[in-house]
Amino acid sequence: MPTILRKDGFRFFFYSNENEEPAHVHVEKGDAEGKIWLVPKIEIAYLNGFSSSEVKQIAVIVFEFSEQFKTKWNGYFKK
Repeated sequence: MPTILRKDGFRFFFYSNENEEPAHVHVEKGDAEGKIWLVPKIEIAYLNGFSSSEVKQIAVIVFEFSEQFKTKWNGYFKK
């Protein structure tokens, strides 16, 4: 499960067996976890255990790094 970004205590990553799904990123911090779709648009699949302020932080980070996340996804899965 490649980590693609660590920022503000969050770890953004994807699982190496999820290449059949559309591009997305997982996020975790402590016991909290989530999944955000990157295509066709940025959309939260789920965010469990995060505070409302952390959800806002995650949204800002994903919007800021979405192109980098997609590039890393496509490079890893050879798409």
